[in-house]
Amino acid sequence: MPINARERFFQVQSIDTMKYSRDLAREKIKDSTFDQTIEIQIKNIAGTGATHVSLGTPYEEEFMPYLKRWVVIARKYKLNVWFRGNLAGWENWFDYPKINRNLHTLKIKEFILNHPDLFDDGDVFSSCPECENGGPGDPRKTGDVDGFRNFIVNEYKTVKEAFKSLEKNVTANYYSMNGDVARLIMDKDTTAKLDGTVTVDHYVSTPEKLAKDIKNYAKESGGKIVLGEFGAPIPDIHGDLNQEEQAGWIDSALRKIVNTKEVIAINYWTNNASSTELWNDNNSPRLAVSNIEKYYNPVNVMGTIKDEKGNSVKEVTVKGRERTIVVTDGVYAIPVLDKESLTFSKLGYVSVNIGVKAENVKDIVKDIVLVKSYPRIFYSIYMKILNFFLGLLR
Repeated sequence: MPINARERFFQVQSIDTMKYSRDLAREKIKDSTFDQTIEIQIKNIAGTGATHVSLGTPYEEEFMPYLKRWVVIARKYKLNVWFRGNLAGWENWFDYPKINRNLHTLKIKEFILNHPDLFDDGDVFSSCPECENGGPGDPRKTGDVDGFRNFIVNEYKTVKEAFKSLEKNVTANYYSMNGDVARLIMDKDTTAKLDGTVTVDHYVSTPEKLAKDIKNYAKESGGKIVLGEFGAPIPDIHGDLNQEEQAGWIDSALRKIVNTKEVIAINYWTNNASSTELWNDNNSPRLAVSNIEKYYNPVNVMGTIKDEKGNSVKEVTVKGRERTIVVTDGVYAIPVLDKESLTFSKLGYVSVNIGVKAENVKDIVKDIVLVKSYPRIFYSIYMKILNFFLGLLR
């Protein structure tokens, strides 16, 4: 690891723009002045420490000019893209005729192969977010559990092969679904076929329930969890929260999510124009933005780990409250929240504990020196030899 390299809590940290990137796709497709709005939103999202921006633009050719405008501006601000649109025909968006599963997979493959320049390494591509809302219908109602499973597994294989043929390192196994659908569909076999990932769009009343549900999804599926959508307030679930209450809910939820250890990726829904918005209509930040930034761009404690002679010490375990890492090259970085203690340990060395306070600071540099420990038997022999020679000098 390079010195000053920073770590974060999640592999993917995203904020969703669906209300603008999808809902206004046809209305603004020829409005070049709308690029100013896109840029403001992308800049705001990048400022939180997000790694990705989530775009909900449909995948039909009609919408490609609009989607590309969002992607170009995202790249300008060094953001990867989480493509969370769909073929409009799947859910009958914009009056597109309904399509079936076979046609969906075929058209998704064509979309990827016809637009290789749209994608960068590190992007995420969801070919069918909340699949239960379109196509043949919700498996909770149709009873077609096996058909639903086979569809997402087979489409994932097709999508993965398409990106492989383009030599693009794009994550493609985030098939988000409602929590109840996930419980029905994502057994251990299906999860394994999706390379060990369960993606849930999940809105619940309390942060405690959110964390509990995440653990249950992980236990039942045997996989890691992606939060494809979460946010507050949804009035029917959370009631009407003021800014302080929204910020507090999000802070509590993110802390519990970090502490679960099962979540590898997260997408906050949405940035603007919804009850869960992070920015007001004039794009001024709400109080919750600072809490998103706290977790998306956490304070890092970083430095070198050496022995008494100045040599780098490898394979050192660094344990904090939220994270435990193993340092392989003598240089460490670990994200922290608030005030906590870090322990540096390695067999054969005396452990070192340091206290850090992650408040009103960007990053904290702490270089660590580990001193070798000696088993008691060697210490005893050493003392006997020392005393013997001291006796000769008397």
